[in-house]
Amino acid sequence: MTPEQINSDDKPMSGVIPTGIPSLDPLLFGGLPPGTLVLLIGESGAGCEEFTYTCAASLSQMKSAPKARLAANAILPESILYVTTTRRKEDIVNEISRAFTRDMREELQSIDFFDLSDMYFEKSLVPLQWYSEHSNIIERMQSKTRLNDNILTVLANRLDQAPNHSLFVLNTLTELATQFPAETAWPSFTAYLRGLQRALTMWDSCMYLILARGVLKPWQECELEDACDAVIHFQWEVSSTAKRQRVLYIEKFRGILPQLEEKELVKFIVKITPAQGFEVNNVRAVV
Repeated sequence: MTPEQINSDDKPMSGVIPTGIPSLDPLLFGGLPPGTLVLLIGESGAGCEEFTYTCAASLSQMKSAPKARLAANAILPESILYVTTTRRKEDIVNEISRAFTRDMREELQSIDFFDLSDMYFEKSLVPLQWYSEHSNIIERMQSKTRLNDNILTVLANRLDQAPNHSLFVLNTLTELATQFPAETAWPSFTAYLRGLQRALTMWDSCMYLILARGVLKPWQECELEDACDAVIHFQWEVSSTAKRQRVLYIEKFRGILPQLEEKELVKFIVKITPAQGFEVNNVRAVV
């Protein structure tokens, strides 16, 4: 079953932020309700990052196109902020550009990138010259002074500066979550996410968090899932023809999941193509 074959008589949700994936938005009744915190849990290579690349690139293209075709209930985000913790902006832009058949660099101009890698690596054993772009000792010392702040506090300050109706992508939550290995410190991290969920509601904004599957303990994954409005899994499955295929599975989606379950539609076969990036290729009914 393809997305076009699904009965779309349901009343669309009002004022949603589209994912930018044409084959997925109709299944989500237009997109994400403002204030949605989405946890994307993925197996290696199952499409988690490609999902966010496609969302960011497609929405950026829509913002730059004066006559972009939008659903009646769709609202383009005022800004798109892509937060990285270990990778440079240039790496992300180049990877997105390589994923599509056309050069996306011009269309990606409306995406703001916020790089936290200096703060992340500063407290590690990684040599400064491997990650810092500061060329002299004075710049490095000034940078080191700024890095004394908590990485989550710096992230919060940057999010506060964004306009309402924004879309945020955090790539990846895994690297931040593993900074709290002690069980006594873990509640502070989950409290931060719950506060972030409340803030997104006030800002009428949405956010994607990428989490690598299996890195955290099962109970930690459960707590992160509980703190988010939606949980989407990206995994590999073996088909009846013994061929591996990527599958998107919606475990939780406040306000939307009951409607999907009524149609028995919570698992989708997906593919990644050079022309469109991440696509919902088929819909698997879960009985």
